[in-house]
Parts: sequence; C-alpha cells; structure tokens
Amino acid sequence: MPCTCHRTPEPMPSSSPQTNRMRIDLTVNGADVSLDLDTRTTLLDALREHLRLTGTKKGCDHGQCGACTVIVNRERINSCLSLAVQHSGDEVTTIEGIGSPDNLHPMQAAFVKHDGYQCGYCTPGQICSAVTVLKEIEAGVPSYVTDDLTTDVPTTRAEMAERMSGNLCRCGAYANIHDAMAEAAEAGDVA
Repeated sequence: MPCTCHRTPEPMPSSSPQTNRMRIDLTVNGADVSLDLDTRTTLLDALREHLRLTGTKKGCDHGQCGACTVIVNRERINSCLSLAVQHSGDEVTTIEGIGSPDNLHPMQAAFVKHDGYQCGYCTPGQICSAVTVLKEIEAGVPSYVTDDLTTDVPTTRAEMAERMSGNLCRCGAYANIHDAMAEAAEAGDVA
C-alpha cells in the first residue's frame, strides 16, 4: 500500500466561501489600533481574539444577554451583533478602558460597595451599560417607562431597571446593581 502521509493537500472546493479581509482602524480605550480582519469578524471577537481585551465576555452570542456590551461612540452596543468592519474609525471603550484595579471608575467602586455581582461574568457588560445608562438619563433620552416626555428624565429605579433590561445576570444581583447605579447617579460622577 503506498504511503499517503506526504500527499499534497487537495485544493478547496470551488463552492467554499472566499475569505475577504479588510483593514480597519479603531480607537480602543484611547489607543489607535489597526487590524487586518476577515470581514465576518464580530466586534466582540476583534476585541477578545485580536486585541486580547478579554474583559468583554461572550455570553449568548445572539445579543440577548448583554455580557458583550461595550461603548461605541458614547453609545452602548452588543458587540456580538456587530461586525468589526462596521466600526472603522469609531471610538470603542471596553471595561478595560473604564477603570483599573488601582483606579476604579465610580461605577465600578459602587458595584464593589453594593456587591453588584456574584459570579462576575456579566459584570463588565453591566458596568459598561450602567455608565452609559446614567449618561442617557442625564441627556434626557426617554425610555419606555418615562412618564412625561416634556420634562427632565428622572433617575428612578424604574428608569434604570428598564434601561438595564438587556443585561442579564444569571445570579440575580439586580437589586444590588440598581443600588450601585443609584449611588453613582446620586454622586453625579459617572463621566
């Protein structure tokens, strides 16, 4: 029987998809980065697999749990639902850009103080959302539960709970998360 271990690999079938690559430029946590990516790469995978920013978590990978929430151009998004090439030129902030272990962001400090996490897996997405939610309220962006669209949007538990409804916590730390957000909102220091 002839040896087949040194056989030349067969070419890919013509029906297989071509890999298209594209160079994108981003500002991530204040640093300019350039990536050469397969155009099918999600922003989540670009951050985790190519930039090694693993604070952003892959949860459901369908935009339903919010574990992958990051801030893009001052708005929160589910990075698993967005292709990285859609964000060339954008400013992206991940949990690594919000604070550091030696210099916690006020929202991170409030989460620690109020035990706004249990297993911690969803916490990076929760904090990215919480920071942005308070800015949305401050800017007067109404939500589904806003009663009066002609006045300032109040920073109530109902407003915060509604806006955070896209971030799931399988441990059920919602009450503590809302307490942390209320304290950060009251301190008015979420910039």
